Amino acid sequence: MKVVGCFQISPTGIPPATRYTVTCVVKTNQYVFTVTSGQKCRKHKQKHTELTDTRNRKPFTTYSTLITPNLRDSLPHPVKRAWSWSNASMRLHQPLQWILLFFFLLAASFDPLATSLASDDAQLPKVPCESPNYSSFPFCNTSLPVAVRARNLVSLLTLPEKIQQLSNTAGAVPRLGLPTFEWWSESLHGIAVNGPGVAFNGSVRAATEFPQVILTAAAFNRTLWRAVARAIAVEARAMYNVGQAGLTYWAPNINIFRDPRWGRGQETPGEDPLVASEYAVEYVKGFQGEYDNGEAGSSSMMLSACCKHYTAYDLDRWGNYTRYIFDAQVTEQDMEDTYQPPFESCIKEGHASCLMCAYNQVNGVPACARGDLLEKARKEWGFDGYVTSDCDAVAIIYEDQQYSSSPEDSIASVLKAGMDINCGTYLLRFTESAVKSGKVQEEDIDRALLNLFSVQLRLGVFDGDHAKNRFGHLGPKNLCTQEHRELALEAVRQGIVLLKNEEGLLPLRKHEVSSVAIIGPAASYTSVYGGDYTGFPCNPTSFLEGLRSYVPRTTFAAGCMDMPCETTVGFEEAVDIAKDADIVVMVAGLNLTEETEDLDRHSLLLPGKQMDLVRSIASVSKKPLILVLIGGGPIDVSFAKEDPLVASILWIGYPGEVGGQALAEALFGDLNPGGRLPVTWYPESFTSVPMTDMNMRADPSRGYPGRTYRFYTGKAVYEFGYGLSYSNYSYKFLSMPEKIRLARSSAMRGRLDVVHIEEVASCDAMRFHVQVSVNNNGGVDGSHTVLLFSRSGTNVRGVPQKQLIGFERVRTTCYEATEVTILVDPCKHLSTVNEHGQRVLPLGAHVIMLEDLEHKLVIEEEETKMHDEL
Repeated sequence: MKVVGCFQISPTGIPPATRYTVTCVVKTNQYVFTVTSGQKCRKHKQKHTELTDTRNRKPFTTYSTLITPNLRDSLPHPVKRAWSWSNASMRLHQPLQWILLFFFLLAASFDPLATSLASDDAQLPKVPCESPNYSSFPFCNTSLPVAVRARNLVSLLTLPEKIQQLSNTAGAVPRLGLPTFEWWSESLHGIAVNGPGVAFNGSVRAATEFPQVILTAAAFNRTLWRAVARAIAVEARAMYNVGQAGLTYWAPNINIFRDPRWGRGQETPGEDPLVASEYAVEYVKGFQGEYDNGEAGSSSMMLSACCKHYTAYDLDRWGNYTRYIFDAQVTEQDMEDTYQPPFESCIKEGHASCLMCAYNQVNGVPACARGDLLEKARKEWGFDGYVTSDCDAVAIIYEDQQYSSSPEDSIASVLKAGMDINCGTYLLRFTESAVKSGKVQEEDIDRALLNLFSVQLRLGVFDGDHAKNRFGHLGPKNLCTQEHRELALEAVRQGIVLLKNEEGLLPLRKHEVSSVAIIGPAASYTSVYGGDYTGFPCNPTSFLEGLRSYVPRTTFAAGCMDMPCETTVGFEEAVDIAKDADIVVMVAGLNLTEETEDLDRHSLLLPGKQMDLVRSIASVSKKPLILVLIGGGPIDVSFAKEDPLVASILWIGYPGEVGGQALAEALFGDLNPGGRLPVTWYPESFTSVPMTDMNMRADPSRGYPGRTYRFYTGKAVYEFGYGLSYSNYSYKFLSMPEKIRLARSSAMRGRLDVVHIEEVASCDAMRFHVQVSVNNNGGVDGSHTVLLFSRSGTNVRGVPQKQLIGFERVRTTCYEATEVTILVDPCKHLSTVNEHGQRVLPLGAHVIMLEDLEHKLVIEEEETKMHDEL
């Protein structure tokens, strides 16, 4: 065999237990070897690597193409270095060099020519359509429409060449001057090292680490969301221009945070379909930039964003269930009411150029083989882009789910369903035999390639010298800028949620505080602040550093040896410093050992002995302590909520590289918290609910409490939308209709309680604005979130208890009123979904709610001549 790729080396653990994922590409196959201190690794049938953890964790398996993120379950900042045999410049620990050398020689032994890596690529131009040798093809002609250019390129390829395009690492076509193209890069909340498309091994060594999505979502600020996405895009395009990143990114994650135990809930905008939908639109528009100046045209897309994971994906590894084999049983009502809206908005309004189908099955059929769902996206929602599988989601259809009877049948099922590209090598290995057996036609492949090449064309891939295009001026100077750091800081400022503040302990007054003790491993360990899907932050600031900038006499004790806090070692030191300080800040919560991709939680309580540490510190501190919670998932902190010795509780999520500064500002009043929880915080008793139950609605007959604020009937620790401030706010409706009328598109006999949305003559005509006066009754200016809800008295079964219909972030001045306007679209915001999955608009009374303020709105049909005659 001839080696045609490089090793990718990714240390992904916390020293000294460092885990290395090593990838070698031999021909079209990727082989992964995992080397982990304290772990045993063995290669198994050349399909996957199985790890056995000596700490008695259950072994887990990753397929060969799952380089990351499956193995990234410890450290939010893995290192990735790509190297080739030609330069042999490995800057790693000596023992690892020998291990890698062994694997390289093992691969090379199949072919004496293997000592010349990527020799074919060395003869290729750096970009397609490079003058003068490769610019004469019609697909290089920028004056032609994208569709024409794409068809021309497909027509020039042989079948083997076409198949080489069906992997995330698309093969080179030397005779046409096409180098390889890597589709897999990640940009969830900054440029991440997950996937082979990004490397921090050149002139760019770091990128701005914005807060994890769940914290940014807590700001409820569309403008902020788009600005963050645009900043990430600028840095991504700048890295692409120096050869360190790709053009197609697999973000945002817009799955609904359905269950509080989900390890990847931190990546999402939360549990509400409207919030997730709005976030999706802003992220995609900001990231792709295609509609910045009106309608999109050829080569107008800055980067490609991808809505994932389609659909009903929100379980990774819980009990005996994994995402690879889980069959999500979803009702039509829940599908249309909860799981699908973010994807519909991402495509219809955001115009996303990519859609990723999930690992799991949906009602018995693998998501990537659900032709009805993929067709719905294209025909009903107007999707114009490419569909990628999640990594090895095609392989598991046969090998894990046993849904198909052969690899060829798996490939036929996904290509005919509408999937275009496979993250992994399954299509590279088995598509030719699928064609020969007649299970796949070449036309199926051509359809996929047209979608793939069309996106590349919109990105300007085939426009020649990239340095001369509209984004060619971006480079290393555009990363880690002060502007982007300030934006990251603003995102944390707006996202921090104040959950408790007894007797006004906060904000602290600097002149009254001479010493502070900060306790907890996360107080000084900035690597925790990113959450998952991160890269290398530019200049991370710890909580300890942030507090010392306000109070030089700030002492630190870890209290626990690590975040899991499995022993009381360190308690004594923490207690000692707490006794002497004027103010004690305790940092507790979660990290990636508790929640991440491929790891769901089993408990909602603080990990290990963290609760014991909080109580120990609270019992000796001079004043009631301040508890700072880090992490993405909800935590049952009922003990602290009810304990008078815990005066204040703040949630700071995963704040990214500027977390330390933002926390200090919040504690000392330079920031007035205004964030709201984007998820319900459930009690520990909720863990008795099976995570596999996908139903949203409560079912009292079987003791099922329902999920999210819309349907959960139990008692919450903190409700969705909860958040305090250093100010007190009151509201007044300034403008709100009491009655709106709708006209049907066709006359119907008799009157009904609901009207199907497609029967409404004009939804646009029914839109109205709600004008609200927000009064800041406190002595502190603040940025405040206004959340507008509604409830309906309809008899439609399963109608939400209430639902969010609008939100705005507004800056307020102390003792003054500020006006804010929220647009309400009744067809979208006041409608609901019946048991048949049909969206309907209830007639009659609706109650519009803003905190404890309520307004009754009546929707009725217009009187028509037909009705008069009846």
